[in-house]
Amino acid sequence: MSAEHSNALSMYNVILRAHVTEKATHLVERGNMYTFLVNKDSTKTEIRSAVEELWNVRVVSVKTINRVGKPRRHKMREITGADTKKAIVVLHSEDRIAFF
Repeated sequence: MSAEHSNALSMYNVILRAHVTEKATHLVERGNMYTFLVNKDSTKTEIRSAVEELWNVRVVSVKTINRVGKPRRHKMREITGADTKKAIVVLHSEDRIAFF
């Protein structure tokens, strides 16, 4: 087994879930952009290929955002929320993903 295969993520491990918010819904309606929460170690090319294989669509571009967890107070100590990575995927104008 080569080093490439041991470090590569499965397409089911790249995309964790859809990020459905009011702003994300607006992006879908206006610009055919879909928002996903993705694995922190995934790259833009892995995200592109996972979306294309899972939903059989054509991806035009991928933008990623690394979000740092917010500090929160709980009783007498401060805890930090989980760090996440968000991907905004722009699809070809003829393609749609049905669950949005």
